[in-house]
Amino acid sequence: MATTRQTYPIEFTGGLITNMSPLQQGINSPGSARALKNYEPSVQGGYRRIEGFSKYNSTLIPPYGAPVVHGASQSGTDLILGNIHKTPEAGDKLTIAGVAGTYTIGSGGVTFDGTNNRATLVVAPALDSSPANAAAVTFTSTTTNHLITGCNVFIDNVIVSRNADLFKVSSSAIVHANVPSYGTVLVNGGSESGATLAVDGLTAPPQLGDVFKIAGVNLVYTVTADASVSSGGSDLAVSPNLAASPADNAVVTFLSTARDGLVTKTRSARYNFSGTEKMAIVDGINIPALYDGTTFTRLDAAPTDIIGADFVTSFKNQLFFAINNVIVFSAPFTDNNFTAASGAGTVSVGGTVTGLIVFREQLIIFTESSILQLTGNTIADFQLKPVTIDIGCIDSDTIQETGGDVMFLGPDGLRLLSATDRIGDFGLAVVSKTIQSEFTRFITSNTSFASVVVREKSQYRLLGFNTNITQNNAKGILGTQFAGQGGAQMAWAETRGIRAYVASSRFFQNTETIVFANDDGFVYRMESGNSFDGAKIQSTFSTPFLPINDARIRKTFYKAILYTDPQGSVSFDLNLKLDFDQQNSIQPANIVFNNATTEVSFYGNVTYGGTATYGQKLLTLFETQLIGSGFVASLQFESDSTDPPFSLDAVTLEFGINTRR
Repeated sequence: MATTRQTYPIEFTGGLITNMSPLQQGINSPGSARALKNYEPSVQGGYRRIEGFSKYNSTLIPPYGAPVVHGASQSGTDLILGNIHKTPEAGDKLTIAGVAGTYTIGSGGVTFDGTNNRATLVVAPALDSSPANAAAVTFTSTTTNHLITGCNVFIDNVIVSRNADLFKVSSSAIVHANVPSYGTVLVNGGSESGATLAVDGLTAPPQLGDVFKIAGVNLVYTVTADASVSSGGSDLAVSPNLAASPADNAVVTFLSTARDGLVTKTRSARYNFSGTEKMAIVDGINIPALYDGTTFTRLDAAPTDIIGADFVTSFKNQLFFAINNVIVFSAPFTDNNFTAASGAGTVSVGGTVTGLIVFREQLIIFTESSILQLTGNTIADFQLKPVTIDIGCIDSDTIQETGGDVMFLGPDGLRLLSATDRIGDFGLAVVSKTIQSEFTRFITSNTSFASVVVREKSQYRLLGFNTNITQNNAKGILGTQFAGQGGAQMAWAETRGIRAYVASSRFFQNTETIVFANDDGFVYRMESGNSFDGAKIQSTFSTPFLPINDARIRKTFYKAILYTDPQGSVSFDLNLKLDFDQQNSIQPANIVFNNATTEVSFYGNVTYGGTATYGQKLLTLFETQLIGSGFVASLQFESDSTDPPFSLDAVTLEFGINTRR
């Protein structure tokens, strides 16, 4: 029989812990969590339900570049496309500018010419009308999911890579980016025919695989050999043969420059050497490229050493490209000069590079088994020194600077590279030990990873991807850094429902933009809205099993007082779990919480003309009766809603102590 009533306060802090036994955790870290899904340890205190994500642009990112109709007057069920860099498939659906209807590629209805970027399709139904030459073709769905291999925030847009083609994506428009700029190109002389076209007005030589159209001439043409330019003129080798003789000075419009191959990940680096922000782009297959938001330039004049570079960064006003065990850098303040006389050069690092990041006036170079630092300002004083030769980074896309330190995935977990008080010295603390079991399962269940930082929350997010794991089951690891630079105090949680193959974030003009993408064809903005693109956010927080002073004295629980910080209307369930929730143990029924004491309306959530009550106060303190008795107890909070985020700050339990048995 209970003889006294006592209170037991718990401050929610410490994050997810999985490396303790249940009783140890309850004794040593009562405010931590044994389950923390879609909550984030908050720098403002407590555990906060994470924000959602929404489509950055509601339009599908084109899977096959910017294909166009190859030749006017087509009819029936045959359709020839030009300017297409990957084989479409049976079952894909498409629309054609100027032609009514949606068309489906039939079984066995694809012939692809990768050399000349053309595809011959059999579609159903028959074409409603004959399309114009070079009419835009839009694929509205595809049979096979095609990965988005890169999404990198650039100024106020996102540069997206899908099947090697690049697009500049805003919230309202998608623009094909890998379109070469060769000046104002015109036909040089009339009466031309065959497989050669004389042009002038060139500022750079067209390359093998470039695609263009000619004003007044049917068909779309592909350059079949690298061109040479003299005084702005060139004779282009083209396929197919000219359909008609173009007029003198007819405008030549380039539609794309070839970017082919099976791209795995597209990576980039932002830089500004001349007052214009640019992006250097690498993908492990193609020649690196530069993009300033308008002009796309392939680095055709760069040394062959950087073709297929995997990594790029800007350091000391030079571009550094990494491929295999070699790093190639440009001359100072240039992005296209790789001559040694101007200050360009190469560095061999003795192992395959797995990542680059600039950290405190040093270029940090990761391999799988070592970490190196490059110091100095130019080739005259660059010095390569080891940070460690025993530890490296095993996944390139886990490297992020967070809270003034560098997080990366090592062979034994997440590590934090941080500077110490000793000049030139570094700390390399493992910061994921408290979730080692959960972290190990996360690593082994995913085949690829992406990472981002949420700067305003001092947060690092590592997101997993596996083609066999659905969005609902996609996991991630979320860590909040509570110590300053050089501190390894991290509190962890788990995300569930964010499926990311690539991700990127940037803080620009007081706005942080965080994006990610997978294989469904859309780019998503993280930290946006209260749902997962319309789907409910399922969240769970379970405290440890609390012995409350003595694990062998039975307690009778009477009341819980919960302290919260809501941003709007929220509801969730509370379950009291007793005695480790063992099989055949009787557990109390769940308790439903709702924070609106009367009808409360929130600006932006009420239809104009409807009934709304503003000015009412939300409950931030919940008091509820509890039923049940046991030796140890855990509180479990669950929600499944599109409510705004809310924080769980602390709880006070009222209980009575029974006699010892």
